[in-house]
Amino acid sequence: MKLAVVVLLPFTLCGQRTDVAPELDRVAHIASVMVDGDVCRRIPTARSEQYMQKKDPRDPWVSGDNYDVDARAFTATKKTLIRLAQLCPEQCDVNLWMPVNGNPGQVQIVIRNVHEMSQFWTWGALTQDMPLEMRKVLDTGERTTVRRRNGMTSVLAPVYDSLGDIVGLVEVVNQNRPDQHDNVK
Repeated sequence: MKLAVVVLLPFTLCGQRTDVAPELDRVAHIASVMVDGDVCRRIPTARSEQYMQKKDPRDPWVSGDNYDVDARAFTATKKTLIRLAQLCPEQCDVNLWMPVNGNPGQVQIVIRNVHEMSQFWTWGALTQDMPLEMRKVLDTGERTTVRRRNGMTSVLAPVYDSLGDIVGLVEVVNQNRPDQHDNVK
């Protein structure tokens, strides 16, 4: 007896796609298992974290100019995020966000991916105020679906270390009407 496997994907009907949130949620769930929080913690270097706290009125870009990473940890995590994005039925990105050490109200996008899609990232910002949706994920560990920008859907999911502590989160994001310029506004 042969078994048939049916895969349900979002479809288009009169120009309207069905909701992609369930597929993004599935990828976000897998990301919570696959992304290694111990490795993620090693990505930003101590030097980079020191500059993140410095404010210089003569050089507003001092922290970004001095942002560096542990190359092995960064590359390993970026590869995992790119592979996770391949699980999406349509174009999506899987980004890594982490709280800023010493400043719990701030968050940093540690890895942006191929299409530079995000509902949260402000162009040019190394750190920014933590959105409430991210705070909820970091505090509760619950995946959260977000629709802030018209035509975009994100699912936020926790990233755990080997002790089970939440150290960051992933944003699995899809844009219904891709606009290369809208992603960086």
